Parts: sequence; structure tokens; C-alpha cells
Amino acid sequence: QVEFVETGGGSVQPGGSLRLSCIVPGKLFDKYTLGWYRQVPEKPRELVARIALDGRTRYADFVKGRFTISRDNAKDTVYLQMNNLNPGDTGVYYCNLLFSESSDSAAASFGQGTQVTVSS
Repeated sequence: QVEFVETGGGSVQPGGSLRLSCIVPGKLFDKYTLGWYRQVPEKPRELVARIALDGRTRYADFVKGRFTISRDNAKDTVYLQMNNLNPGDTGVYYCNLLFSESSDSAAASFGQGTQVTVSS
């Protein structure tokens, strides 16, 4: 059982920013592509961004230019910097391992995530 610790969510106004953090168990951190998912109301969970072991990143079209994923190998932590947030970004955000760079499927069970609320 992998336990992810996601933090950094909160409530912001449209146009605001948040930075999410996720600590990944060390023995797994340097073996997997890492991803941030989100579940917004009335939609299935979706992959938002991923970062490979070599630092290459990919983003869902709806966050390109606004979100940035990064990883700190010394801290076993993956981040999601979210800028220019809009109400459509409201939801619960989760980190996870990915089976591969080309797969959207999570390799472990999801944790509790962190709530992001964007409203005026």
C-alpha cells in the first residue's frame, strides 16, 4: 500500500495561484513517472500533468500554459504549480505513480488528495 501525502490545496479567487506538493515514498520516487490527477464535480478522474524520470513533462490541454509540474529528487516530492486558476479547476487533486510515460493509468491506489476551490 503506497501512501501519498498531498498538501497545498485551498480556496482562491479566479486568476489566483496555488502550489500543490506530494511526498512519494522514497523507494518508489526514482523509479516511476509521476502524475497529478484531478476529479472535478460530475466528471471522472483525469490526468492533469506528468513528469518522467528524466524530467520531461506533458500536460492536459486544459492546463497547458497555466500549470507546471516538477519534481525534487532530494525531497521525494512532486509539485504542481497552478496559475491563473478558474472555477473549472475546482476539484480534488491527487498525485500517483504512472505505469509508464505513455500511459494515463495510475499504478497505485489514490490517497485522499487535496481540495482546490476556485470561486469569487
